[in-house]
Amino acid sequence: MPRPGRSGAYEDSAAAVAAAAELLAVLHARGQDGAAPAVSPSQLRALLAVEGAEGVNLRTLSEVLGSRPPSVTRLCDRLEAMGLLTRSQHPSRRREVEVRLTPVGRALLEERRAIRVRELSAVLGRMAPEALDALVAGLAAFREAAAETYPSGGPPADGSPAPASGEPAPARVQDSA
Repeated sequence: MPRPGRSGAYEDSAAAVAAAAELLAVLHARGQDGAAPAVSPSQLRALLAVEGAEGVNLRTLSEVLGSRPPSVTRLCDRLEAMGLLTRSQHPSRRREVEVRLTPVGRALLEERRAIRVRELSAVLGRMAPEALDALVAGLAAFREAAAETYPSGGPPADGSPAPASGEPAPARVQDSA
């Protein structure tokens, strides 16, 4: 693979990372196959956002997910019907609704994480120790570079370019379950 600074180096590196990301997506999906109840990717993102900001209101959840409020309301309707989250009136702002995970919702996220860790461990266990160390170091550097580009945890959901240096980026949820 060409080194940075040579023609095509970043494109080759990006292609290698894209291929690895596709494999990670397969492993990620396996983590969803074994857990019940089944939830869609958008439902999972909503659960993760709520987990990261317990008591979040629907407007903020809409912003974090990059979705319109009516869509998020319907999404929360489905998650609440599944017993994965609850909505309640804010204690001091009567017109505001808070969203929180239920114990079943927390257990679902933990179960998915455990399945995913098993899947990843099976692959990582086949790697040579020095390759594994290099992978971990490379991923740490990747996260650091991404944090500089997207300080709030991810690219904008609408596909817009990264904010200019020093300009705040909108909050985004990381998909870690």
